[in-house]
Amino acid sequence: MLYTGLCSITFRQLTVSEIIELTLQAGLDGIEWGADPHVLAGDLEQAACVKKKTEDAGLKVCSYGSYYRATESDTPFADVLDSAIELGAPIIRIWAGNIGSAEANQRNRDTVAERIRRAVIAAREVDITIALEYHGNTLTDTKESAHRLLKEVGQSDLKLYWQPRSGGIFEEDLDELNAALPHLSHVHCFHWGSGGWNDRHPLLDGVHAWQNYLNIVQAVEGDRYIILEFVKDDAPEQLLEDAKALKNLLLTI
Repeated sequence: MLYTGLCSITFRQLTVSEIIELTLQAGLDGIEWGADPHVLAGDLEQAACVKKKTEDAGLKVCSYGSYYRATESDTPFADVLDSAIELGAPIIRIWAGNIGSAEANQRNRDTVAERIRRAVIAAREVDITIALEYHGNTLTDTKESAHRLLKEVGQSDLKLYWQPRSGGIFEEDLDELNAALPHLSHVHCFHWGSGGWNDRHPLLDGVHAWQNYLNIVQAVEGDRYIILEFVKDDAPEQLLEDAKALKNLLLTI
């Protein structure tokens, strides 16, 4: 089943309570809480407080957007995992390094893969899943590199978040989504133009594409969230419109 959510970093300027209120106003099911700035890695008191506020509002914590990059200079993963536990997050979203696949050598890939492997194994012990976000300047910046990394890590429970590539060609997005299905975690939902995150449009303008994406995603067994992120002009009012568009789309599949 598909559920709806909001990625908290969409509104970094808002407090935890304001984000919860906005999520309720939008009629969404849950929140992906980001480590920047709402649930800082290692601040366990903050994580527990956010969990309580979220659950008291009748919402779900769908995931923890940690920004852990699996590099030597990164926040210790133990801090990330401890915060996810206190937050009650079933999934931790991470990034695959800080170098794009075209620039990375095998040593870079091996280092990132080993750190991701350790994260997957540690999280598994407390029944938490690790998922890689598709993102530029990381080892998931192409379909080929992302799936190569899955093999290099070698842990079958490592998952992939999916989102359209910024300004990507529609057919290429469909191809990438279909390839990700056996490993699919949640989906980040937005409608951008060729200018990327600085070229944001109302989700309603992307209904045709998202109808196709959601038809594919809903056929996959299991529950997952379609999580709204990066709305036009960073406007709460736009989030309300995008949430309405998303919910209408889900009624048609």
